[in-house]
Amino acid sequence: MTENLRPSGAHSTDQDPTPYPSASSYGTAYNSATGGYPPPPPYAPTNRRKAKRPVALLAAVAIAAGVIGGGTATLVGQLNGQNSATTGSGGAVNGTTVSQSSKGTVAGVAEAVSPAIVEIGAASSAGKSTGSGVVITEDGEIVTNNHVISGAQQIQVTLSTGKTYTADVVGTDPDKDLALIKLRGASGLKTATLGDSSKVKVGEEVVAIGSPEGLTGTVTSGIVSALDRDVTVAKDDSGSSGQGQGQGRQGGGQEWPFEFGGQQFNGDTGEETTTYKALQTDASLNPGNSGGALINMDGEIIGINSAMYAPSSSAAGSGSSAGSVGLGFAIPVNTLKADLDTLRAGNGS
Repeated sequence: MTENLRPSGAHSTDQDPTPYPSASSYGTAYNSATGGYPPPPPYAPTNRRKAKRPVALLAAVAIAAGVIGGGTATLVGQLNGQNSATTGSGGAVNGTTVSQSSKGTVAGVAEAVSPAIVEIGAASSAGKSTGSGVVITEDGEIVTNNHVISGAQQIQVTLSTGKTYTADVVGTDPDKDLALIKLRGASGLKTATLGDSSKVKVGEEVVAIGSPEGLTGTVTSGIVSALDRDVTVAKDDSGSSGQGQGQGRQGGGQEWPFEFGGQQFNGDTGEETTTYKALQTDASLNPGNSGGALINMDGEIIGINSAMYAPSSSAAGSGSSAGSVGLGFAIPVNTLKADLDTLRAGNGS
């Protein structure tokens, strides 16, 4: 039993000359036939205020999490027994995260993920091309499309900070239009978090980040328009004019060729092609976005942008293809995750 807040025994004042009965006399006074004092009201324990604070805090967390759009389980977990040691660097989650104050916003996603998106410049005897890539390890492993770096003799990568690196090809998978490159001498880079594309639903909001037309770090947004679209792209540098399949390639040729619905877009795909299931989005994609990230509103990569529909292509040698009309395609991130070991081994399908 907690300590009585009121002293026992008599307590007389000028206004109340009758002594207050002691704690030991309550039973007798209350049960006597002549009447007496009623039992005292129940007193709260001395730690009453401490008991209320966690309840109020949990309620505030639930309200804030409801407005923000998630994170309740994590926050409640921190309140239920996690100490400061478990929230330090030892418990950090790899990859980017969106701050709770801006979760679910395009600005929040862009701020969190943009440092992990790079611009890739690939040079070959046929010319130069520009694409994008996603940093997945702190020492500089970067995922991109195979058609971005196919046939390249030199690869230069520019970070969101403007710092540049030379990169080497680690592995390619032309059948999935995926490639893994590695920066020379890089460390401590910001990395992206790979999500789960099997959970993606039509109508979800998404953000695309890349370097269309060499405009590094361009952010666009939209929704997932459809799932499991069959998209056909060139496997290697066998496209028209022998120009390879990079985007914005200088020196002639038509850029970013692919097929959809039995028709060819943005140029001739050539003889060697591959078909994969793609996510469709209306987030604006343009030449240079290939290899960049399609991101959900939690800041997780759900796809690697790979193709766009344009109603007409530019004439050979006149620059890049026509702009986006809201029909873009991305390789699901689960396809990438299943292929990472193969890419790291320097093999492909």
